[in-house]
Amino acid sequence: MIATEELLWEQVRTRATPEQVSWLEDAVASVLGEPESIRRLFPAVGRRAGRAPLDPAADPADVHAWTVDDAGRTLLLLALGDDAGAELDELYRHGDTAERRGILRALPYLPVGDAGVALVEDAVRTNELGLIAAALGPYAFARLDDDAVAQAVLKCVFVGIPLGGLDGLGPRITPHVSRMLAAFVHERVAAGRTVPADVWPVIDRFPPEDELSEIQAELDNPVAERREAARAALALRNQRST
Repeated sequence: MIATEELLWEQVRTRATPEQVSWLEDAVASVLGEPESIRRLFPAVGRRAGRAPLDPAADPADVHAWTVDDAGRTLLLLALGDDAGAELDELYRHGDTAERRGILRALPYLPVGDAGVALVEDAVRTNELGLIAAALGPYAFARLDDDAVAQAVLKCVFVGIPLGGLDGLGPRITPHVSRMLAAFVHERVAAGRTVPADVWPVIDRFPPEDELSEIQAELDNPVAERREAARAALALRNQRST
């Protein structure tokens, strides 16, 4: 996970202006005193506290990168304490993409039990890369079953979300996930298409010999595009292992 509450504040204070920090401090104090005020304040976080990447070195296009408004919304939800779970559905249902992303990023920090699982499942069904990436973190990987994890990983590969940024994925990789991604690679190679390099660490966690043999056999395929695609895919695997 990205940070503790203290570190979130530290990062916000580094990246936001004094006026933005002051607004967020007042907003958190308001939620502590009047929990219902989060419904009014939550949508305003981006406009009042800023939307810059929380890490100044982060690529703004990185779907895994937290923003100041992600952190601000997490801090507001933390101020709800044990009441956070009761507000999630309402905030998510009425929120825009940024507000929903903030909720999903906050889930690992909140005492909400399984109350956020439906929100994770909803986000993964969308084609919003930021929502999918935000949903698939430690909270999701602690609660989704193996089939849901496998489908989520495949969805990430299809839509172009880097697997290396999925915090908590490692312990949830199973032989089924490795085999599924190897089959995906073979399908791409058979179509003469490229594959992302970050599928290989997942495949090689439990190397599926049959699927890997099929990819290797494509090096001798009479169709030139398939041979070239196989060479490129296997070169990515070899680069990772050297």
